[in-house]
Amino acid sequence: MNESRIDKARIEAAVAEILAAIGEDLDRPGLQTTPARVAEACTDFFSGVGEDAEAHLADSIPVGEDTGDLVMLRDIQFRSMCEHHLLPFQGVAHIAYQPDKRVVGLGALPRLLASLAARPQVQERLTEQVANSLESALHPHGVFVLIEASHGCVTARGPRQLGSTTVTMAGRGRLGEPAQRAELIALIGGSE
Repeated sequence: MNESRIDKARIEAAVAEILAAIGEDLDRPGLQTTPARVAEACTDFFSGVGEDAEAHLADSIPVGEDTGDLVMLRDIQFRSMCEHHLLPFQGVAHIAYQPDKRVVGLGALPRLLASLAARPQVQERLTEQVANSLESALHPHGVFVLIEASHGCVTARGPRQLGSTTVTMAGRGRLGEPAQRAELIALIGGSE
């Protein structure tokens, strides 16, 4: 994470301005350190901005014919910040690919997701970015990504649907075909 690109002083000033704009007393004991705490949190929430997420897939391993039909990592927990309201969304991702000539260590998949999620984001684009990155870096026969998340902009404001989740999917190559998608969704459902 490159914290030097995040201007904490500007974030602190902006947060102080928001608090003043809603009529809060910045000298109130509970708020005195809020701007600094928010600025520090932003270094974590947005650590993926400017980061090359595909770098997490750079250490792929060449393999022969014995790669198997499918690599799937289920229930990868993540969190991100919605770019529309800067409210969190969080959930699980299921990532699958059908290797051709390269595989990647399983830990690379959550790191890829975390890097792409640690920036102002929308779930639809996040799903596509994970699939595109795997396709670009590994050139597999197919890729499938399913993300299910709960969004603060839906649960905490507006419609206030506390139990709702959003599901997005992206499929590439062989794993984008309807029969393959159905099989993968059945495998994902088996994780519960």
